[in-house]
Amino acid sequence: MMQFFYRLLFGIICALITAEFLLRIFPVSTSTETGYYISPSIITYPAHHKFVMATGWNLGNAHHHRSNNYGFLTHRDFQPNANAIALIGDSYVEANMLMEDERLNTQLENKLKNRPVYALGGPGSSLLDYTERARFAQEHLGVRDFVFIIALADVRQTLCGSGDIHGPCLDPVTFSVRSEAQPKTASPAKKILRQSALAQYLFSQLRLKPEQLLKKLFENTVSKKTSSPIAPSYKLIDQEDVQPVIVDHIVSAFLSSLPKNKEGRLILVLDSYHDYLTDTNPSQTPVRDRFIQLARQAGIELIDTQPIFYAFWNKTRLSLNVSPTDGHWNRLAHGLVADALATKLGGAEINQQ
Repeated sequence: MMQFFYRLLFGIICALITAEFLLRIFPVSTSTETGYYISPSIITYPAHHKFVMATGWNLGNAHHHRSNNYGFLTHRDFQPNANAIALIGDSYVEANMLMEDERLNTQLENKLKNRPVYALGGPGSSLLDYTERARFAQEHLGVRDFVFIIALADVRQTLCGSGDIHGPCLDPVTFSVRSEAQPKTASPAKKILRQSALAQYLFSQLRLKPEQLLKKLFENTVSKKTSSPIAPSYKLIDQEDVQPVIVDHIVSAFLSSLPKNKEGRLILVLDSYHDYLTDTNPSQTPVRDRFIQLARQAGIELIDTQPIFYAFWNKTRLSLNVSPTDGHWNRLAHGLVADALATKLGGAEINQQ
């Protein structure tokens, strides 16, 4: 009996080692090592950190990335430059699912020709996190012109406890600003697992959770689930379920935290429901509409992508999503926004799509 057990154990170990070496051949997502390296309220990668990102069990849309000198995902190192433009947002700005030359920062820089664009993207962040990055760019890099990409969920995610907070957030009861920054030190075991291609494949690609895996292993019966169509990347109701009084507090806190500089420019680019270009009912978008209203009342320049995206789709019938399962902007959408920004900023040669 013991001999059988040892053989079984040896076989399992050999299988795991074989799987580890085989997966190292493929572009399995590697550890991003994100943390608070440049500020206690701004999450970045380590400076010049190299990592791989891929999607799903089949490692689709794989990319090899390298962060810049400040830990942001862009080829351009940041140097103090009053002529630079700070492009700030979440995963729509970082756009790690696209090649560097397809992203908004590169396309905009190519159109402006004589101005560097600093991409300060931070996936899984929201409005008050953006203002922290803007303040950092203003104080440390001398930036005067700012462009904020506002995603549909940013208003709701600014509330503390949303899970999309890097630092400051708005208390959902008192509406006071507090911080949810939580620097974490990885345990030795976790640091080892981060270097394992097999572990990264299981937990990053397949998104398995140990507790769920153990539960499934010890279940006596497995319930059969019928397959369902792939859900869109977001639902209208998910982004529009914030009460009006809360929306006003969130947007007011954001607008009051924006950089103050009379010599510079500040432009907000508001995403739209590009999955629903033909059937979005305006009555379903009170949060988005209120954001636009408050921003315009404050005298802030704003680009609404809805008419831009709709005109493009109506003419071409081409999707603006990365893929059927990824609702982020694709190369075409980034190009449309780059055109609109170049026109606003002036002095650019606009290339037609």
